[in-house]
Amino acid sequence: MAHAPAQRHAPIGGRVITLPFVILAAFALAATFFLVERFVFGLGAVTNLSDGYPWGIWIAIDLVVGTAFGCAGYAVALLVYILNRGEYHPLVRPALLASLFGYALGGFSVLIDLGRYWQGHNMFLPWLSQYNSVMLETALCIAAYITVLMIEFSPVVLERFGLKNVRRKLDRVLFIFIALGVLLPTMHQSSMGTILVILGHQLSPLWQTQLLPLLFLVSALFMGFAIVVFEAVLASVGFRRPMETFILNRLCVAMAWLLAGFLIVRMADLVFDGDIARAFTATYDALTFWAETLLHVLALFLLWPRGPRPSAQRLFLAAFMLLVAGTLYRLNCYLIAYHPGDGWFYFPSVGEIMVTLGIFSVEVMLYLVFVKKLPVLHTVEAAYREEHAAEARERPAPG
Repeated sequence: MAHAPAQRHAPIGGRVITLPFVILAAFALAATFFLVERFVFGLGAVTNLSDGYPWGIWIAIDLVVGTAFGCAGYAVALLVYILNRGEYHPLVRPALLASLFGYALGGFSVLIDLGRYWQGHNMFLPWLSQYNSVMLETALCIAAYITVLMIEFSPVVLERFGLKNVRRKLDRVLFIFIALGVLLPTMHQSSMGTILVILGHQLSPLWQTQLLPLLFLVSALFMGFAIVVFEAVLASVGFRRPMETFILNRLCVAMAWLLAGFLIVRMADLVFDGDIARAFTATYDALTFWAETLLHVLALFLLWPRGPRPSAQRLFLAAFMLLVAGTLYRLNCYLIAYHPGDGWFYFPSVGEIMVTLGIFSVEVMLYLVFVKKLPVLHTVEAAYREEHAAEARERPAPG
């Protein structure tokens, strides 16, 4: 991976153990209690899963939503390495870090959700594999992508410990892993939509469509971009760094076009299939459909380029709203609009909720440790330089 020169990235330093870190650690500790109970006494002791609802929020949120958040690296890699937009290079390392944590903890959530977790390694044994299974393809792709992300992020660690020779050797072959880092998410994010196609009538017609693979892939892209903007603004405020509004504004333009395409395809599909009338019925599905759609439209309104450069507050609100909208879309598909039949009901247990909160708490804790100890973020000087250079490129020539 053609990383920027080493001097342009540096650990931000500072104390690791702070009040927010301690609060997050408390959530992680509470989650550990329920995880021990789950592995000792089984899924039934901690979850409200059933034959009608074989997966709950550990899959719907921790995996399906969590890996969409983890598409930050995938989305930025498409811009920087495929579309050759080098001005987004400052976002590469933070995006890779977000992807690594999102996918690693999403993979962990799959492990705790497996009834016979001790047989989880069987998916890697070719003689036990069902090659017609879209779930197998998704699992193998996610496992491979986690490995690819670790390799893509390793130059940051090598740089921190001064292993320049090892890094130079790795740089010679890193283009292979960059290519895999684009291919693998394209496969498994679309496959998460394919899994829903197989559900047939059990998924509400407001979401069931043959276009689910495409819609899931596009939603993963704009959620990946949104998490980059969300984290960048938080890092600037929390660590008192310069606000890179210019580069984030350019990123929001890409998000706006992706979101507009998503909404057009989604609504056109409902109209052509004759299912749009269901959105105007007095049902819970219709209510959640309009909640999800309204959030997407509001996010698009905030993102759509107009007038002067938007403020950091507007960028943050737009990214946050888009993350909420994308989360609700995926929750609707995997849980809320999923109807296995009469007599089945699911609401997450306290244990499921606490484990989910604990997983996200661990992700934030690891992020704080990594940015404080490793050269993930741009130095303040480099950030100012690039922001001013970007502004200069946009100014009209004199005369």
